Amino acid sequence: MKTKKMVVVGVTGSIAVHRAVDLTSLLTKADLDVHVVLTADAQKFVTPLPFKTLSRNSVVTDLYDEEEGWQPTHIRLADEADLLLVAPATANTIARISLGLADDPLTCIALALNPNASLVIAPAMNGKMWHHPATQGHVATLAARGAQIIGPQEGMLACGYEGAGRLWPVDSIAQQVVDHLRNSPTR
Repeated sequence: MKTKKMVVVGVTGSIAVHRAVDLTSLLTKADLDVHVVLTADAQKFVTPLPFKTLSRNSVVTDLYDEEEGWQPTHIRLADEADLLLVAPATANTIARISLGLADDPLTCIALALNPNASLVIAPAMNGKMWHHPATQGHVATLAARGAQIIGPQEGMLACGYEGAGRLWPVDSIAQQVVDHLRNSPTR
């Protein structure tokens, strides 16, 4: 029987990826079993090492990364997760999860996620991308399926524009995850 709630943190290729390192630390300090999945685009911004060190677990970077045992890692994580948190979530990843595309470890986990687990999305992108009808449609689809959407926040964006698109503060994301898991039954 599990003693800790398991959170899979999916980190995508946004400039806000560096804030996911702090988010991983906060979730681990909250006594959660944190497993990080880095997309190929996320790895353009950061390496797996800080996530491995802070989560105290190996980091999944490829669909064919395999640990010990016979079960594919992405299926094991999808089965055992209490919550999948995608932070930062790019427009591309939001669209792929919404459409059920599964071509990397993160989207495979999202598609195979056990039905008792929660999906939490924390978007981070250019404001025009956030407000685009396609992105809003994908977000609405995910929300209708029960996903919790956290943010984005208004402010100065890395691209030089000001508006919606900033990743929600990581301490607030972590607190919402902890509160959500505290109020959900242990499996």
